[in-house]
Amino acid sequence: MQYRALGETGLKVSVVGFGVWTVSTTMWGITDDAVGTALLRRALELGVTFYDTADVYGDGKGETLLADALGDRRGEIVIATKFGYDFYNYPGPQPGQRERPQDWSPEFVRRACEASLKRLRTDRIDLYQLHNPRLDALQRDDLFALLETLKSEGKIRAYGAALGPALKPDRQIDEGLACIRQRHAAVQIIYNMLEQVLGEALFPAAQQEHVPVLVRVPHASGILEGTYTEETQFAPTDHRSHRVATDAMRKQWLLDGLKKVEKLGFATEEAGRTLGQMAIQFILSEPCVASILPNIYDARQLEEFAAAPETSPLKAAELERIADLYRHDFYLEAVPS
Repeated sequence: MQYRALGETGLKVSVVGFGVWTVSTTMWGITDDAVGTALLRRALELGVTFYDTADVYGDGKGETLLADALGDRRGEIVIATKFGYDFYNYPGPQPGQRERPQDWSPEFVRRACEASLKRLRTDRIDLYQLHNPRLDALQRDDLFALLETLKSEGKIRAYGAALGPALKPDRQIDEGLACIRQRHAAVQIIYNMLEQVLGEALFPAAQQEHVPVLVRVPHASGILEGTYTEETQFAPTDHRSHRVATDAMRKQWLLDGLKKVEKLGFATEEAGRTLGQMAIQFILSEPCVASILPNIYDARQLEEFAAAPETSPLKAAELERIADLYRHDFYLEAVPS
């Protein structure tokens, strides 16, 4: 494993992190807490020290599960969680994964922070992120004054914003730039070889402001894992079933993605990398990225992704070839996150 600084926080994080949503929301097929606990503990054994969760994951379960799995190893890990969704008044699964109402008032956020600290069984949150904020939230001085107060109280070490929801890149560019330039705060984005729009827009600003970027969905919702075939189907409970409107559109998304994957063989087997490891090395070529959060839902996959930093970095010629493919035909429309 390799480690990078989390901006100017004084914290270091593993370049491959663990997004807790896969083991706490049932959206990736994991319904047994013992499976999730085992994966979280194995991740730490493999050198993964950065864990990203949210208060809304499983209505608090994402935080309690992390505490159950690694609470006795608190000094070895960096915890990020998120806030903003009012699941207290709007609990339970939402139809079609519809967004719940958000509340950015300082009163609500302070209560949410205290509740997260209790569920995490810790005295501090290392990175506290606005969860899918709109621009108006990022422009609230009262909210950011509270976040500074929480820092001064030692309840959080740093703050930032996880941008979303998916399929809104134009809006997220404005939000990301506001977070970086106006708030000098970390951003979490979707970025991968097939979806580079946000990175292209935000990386230069992040480098200029010395702000860390976290990347989720590095494998384009599985397309870049190398395990999909033309016959791959998603269960009705799988979140990808909700991100593309119809069966025909999901099939087309899959076929388009597989055609693109065929063109990436030049940088996988011969270089001693799997496709999934190549996808991670591609993102690690960007120096302002602090950590990458692949979707982890089984032990084999965890082992593969955790080993990715030890594979050969992409060479300049490989990066240029990927850039050329992206410029001409790599952008993947309607990718589910």
